[in-house]
Amino acid sequence: MPNPIRPVLATSAAVFRDGQVLLARRGRAPSLGLWTLPGGRVEPGETLAQAAIREVAEEVGVACEILGVAGALDIIQRDSSGALTAHFVVVSHAARWVDGEPSVGPEATEVGWFHPAALPQETTPGLAGIVEAAWLLAQADDAPQAQ
Repeated sequence: MPNPIRPVLATSAAVFRDGQVLLARRGRAPSLGLWTLPGGRVEPGETLAQAAIREVAEEVGVACEILGVAGALDIIQRDSSGALTAHFVVVSHAARWVDGEPSVGPEATEVGWFHPAALPQETTPGLAGIVEAAWLLAQADDAPQAQ
């Protein structure tokens, strides 16, 4: 009997710089060819934030600072017969760009900075809502603090 498919914990980051969010076009499954936030699986012993920082650096070559959790999404995929093929639980963060220019590689075939209200059409499900929530966190972080 095959091993049952279990949810896989993953993380991502909406990295903001100059009012724009960094997106990557996926070069691998799942969601091959779609624009999404850079991210990936959480490794044993990593916090969600540590994994998000590592994944952004590995996937697109950018250093970032995590501001907070923007939300979570279930990515559930099924084959043509309806059988479950994958289940990812992705915890997405708001982040601030720190250093580096985004670059492409095996996981990201294209990268770009986008205004949060003008995202590409070919995105992973739920991306717009996560980017909106992350944008609100980033804006709150940029607001002057009362003395």
